[in-house]
Amino acid sequence: QVQLVESGGGLVQAGGSLRLSCAASGIFNIGNMAWYRQAPGKQRELVAGISSGGTTTYGDSVKGRFTISKDVAKNTVYLQMQMNNLKPEDTAVYYCSADWRTWGRREDSWGQGTQVTVSS
Repeated sequence: QVQLVESGGGLVQAGGSLRLSCAASGIFNIGNMAWYRQAPGKQRELVAGISSGGTTTYGDSVKGRFTISKDVAKNTVYLQMQMNNLKPEDTAVYYCSADWRTWGRREDSWGQGTQVTVSS
């Protein structure tokens, strides 16, 4: 059973830091993993992504402030994102995602989301 479970959200003042974690299990050959976010009234947007080979990509608004990484332990992949110098506009629900291929067909899964609130 595929599971992505996020943790680490919360309330922080502007300029502060948070670290998000996502535990992905039940996936045999994870491909890309990413963090997305969705603020009220806005579309979901890519925050940061990391490929199976470790190549990273960041949204323009978070470059230089956020760092994505991943670790593997036993049968679980841990996706993390260190968020520094947080701004009120970073306030959103953050979602972890992972994709993989089954017989050549792309599949993906999402976590339930974790709220990040940055006060000014």
